[in-house]
Amino acid sequence: MAMASPISFSVTRGEPRLVAPAKPTSRELKELSDIDDQEGHRFQVPMIFFYGNSSLMDGKDPAKVIREALAKALVYYYPFAGRLVEGSNRKLLVDCTGEGVLFVEADADTTLEQLGDAIQPPCPCFEELLYDVPGSGGILGCPLLLFQVTRLRCGGFILALRLNHTMSDSPGLLQFLNAVSEMAQGTEVPSVLPVWQREFLNARNPPRITCRHYEFEEVHNTKGTRGVMDDDNTVHRSFFFGPKEIRSLKMQISQALGPCTTYEALAACVWRCRTVAFGVDPDEFVRFSSTMNMRGKRGLQLPSGYYGNAFAYPAAVAKVEELCKNPLGYAAELVKKAKAEMSEEYIKSVAALMVIKGRPLYTRTGFFIISDNTRVGFQDVDFGWGKPLYGGPSKASSLISFFLRFRNSKGEEGIVVLIRLPLQLWKGLNMR
Repeated sequence: MAMASPISFSVTRGEPRLVAPAKPTSRELKELSDIDDQEGHRFQVPMIFFYGNSSLMDGKDPAKVIREALAKALVYYYPFAGRLVEGSNRKLLVDCTGEGVLFVEADADTTLEQLGDAIQPPCPCFEELLYDVPGSGGILGCPLLLFQVTRLRCGGFILALRLNHTMSDSPGLLQFLNAVSEMAQGTEVPSVLPVWQREFLNARNPPRITCRHYEFEEVHNTKGTRGVMDDDNTVHRSFFFGPKEIRSLKMQISQALGPCTTYEALAACVWRCRTVAFGVDPDEFVRFSSTMNMRGKRGLQLPSGYYGNAFAYPAAVAKVEELCKNPLGYAAELVKKAKAEMSEEYIKSVAALMVIKGRPLYTRTGFFIISDNTRVGFQDVDFGWGKPLYGGPSKASSLISFFLRFRNSKGEEGIVVLIRLPLQLWKGLNMR
């Protein structure tokens, strides 16, 4: 478990600047897909990567290397250098202006050794490591990416970034970062060329809702919770699950249901524990979703290089009393069944729902989403200094948690769970 860290350090930043594509690019309007521009994707996603020193890169400035590589990669991924505009019926389009993405370089008076396990989110002083440039955080008319490279006294550095989620999901962002990393190491053309073709994930014409979508159903306020589940009355924490803990969870479930995946076991545990923590009334119903990506799935053949949002999150529904009192296998079975709903038909039905119902936000009452990033590959992004000690999302939200691969200070490989828990409950535990 990662407690709030007492570590503090100061950061000296340079002035924010725009990094435009290194060569002229097309000026055009590009539509986002009906999966991209749904209301639930209209927010910014913060990420963070920690890199150690490398003798192979002696004398090289990581900020300069990444800034120049970014400009080269934007020649191929030029929509990222544009700005979002809204068309009829709130349809989002990218105006490919070539203005560029925001870039900040900075220096911090600390080392990776001093940070230790604090690199496991929530990272101390994150606001200093990713400066919220005034006027840059909106969805429309703002830069679509913000980068900050912070050099450390040990020769390592921290890369933090912020992505407008309507443009890409985790695999799409990784594809772009890999292109930047290849450019940083001398490649002229990305190994995977980007493909736009967002029409692949538009609704059919005419649109048809063919599946039931519990994740978008209107739900009345849940009674008996400790206040509203939002970022103001929750606290960010992360928990490390090593091989021993994961084996124990899977053993509990397999005795009743047979084999289950690591994700199913861990998701079942986290869903149930979080429900207990929030004190939801036993007679109420809660919903759980896993983000399920369509890449590599049978049916919808997305082209290689597609970097838009290509996921949906089919929901499981459970009565709180049954979820919390039954063996853990009960929750695992619900997680497994919800995952099995994902298909080409399901994601096309989501796209239709967005068009027909005006892009509703997912239900917020009694809802919990886990985004499994353990297989995305953020831990492999290498700009020449080697792989990051940690790479991935920097924090959870009140509704969305993340699973990520992590190696702790003992050298154990495992999964770190980013989650928000009720502030009052956490304060009570700390007072005992």
